[in-house]
Order: sequence, then structure tokens, then C-alpha cells
Amino acid sequence: MPRKSYQIIVYGKFAPLDDDQRAKLLAVADKHDLFQSKFTEEGTVTYERTLLTFTFRCVVKADAEDKIDEVVAGAEELATAAVRDLGADVRDLRSVCTDLETIKIKRRGR
Repeated sequence: MPRKSYQIIVYGKFAPLDDDQRAKLLAVADKHDLFQSKFTEEGTVTYERTLLTFTFRCVVKADAEDKIDEVVAGAEELATAAVRDLGADVRDLRSVCTDLETIKIKRRGR
């Protein structure tokens, strides 16, 4: 059965944070800045110190028959779980999905 890979970015807002949640997120904010972001199967959460929004990047492998909506829903579940692991909750998720087979790499001649 053919497999496909998708790069998915999930954008979301943190649900209202109490003082304890805010302190815990700020304590590890440097580990979650944009320069630490990677597309991995586990996913990477990044956010700024304002603690308003976050971005989750992941690579999802799926069967060729899987519908994009199902793939994106799975990525949004991963994003929700990752943010909850940080001690916060999510709201207002939106996602962008790219089929890696459609990305064309232009190579320059040397």
C-alpha cells in the first residue's frame, strides 16, 4: 500500500492561562522558540513569550487512500496533546497541510 508524507503546521491560541501555567510555560520558553522548530513525526511546539499563540509542526505519514481532512485532524490531535503536555490547553486551531510529493526543489547549477 503506497504511503504519503505530509508536512502540517497547526496554528492555535492558548486557552486562558492561570499564573501557574503561565510561569511553567515561561520557564521553558527558550526551548520552544522558532529557531528550535522542526518537522518531525512527534511534532514541535513553538511559541513566543507573550503566550498568546503557538505553532505546531509535524510530519504525518499516511496511506495514499487517507483523506486530507483525516490527516489534518490527526495532526491537530497531536498538537493538542503536545500543548497539554506543556500544561496548557488550546483553542481556535487552524492548519496548513502540504503533500511532500508536490514540493519541487529547484537546484541551482554550480
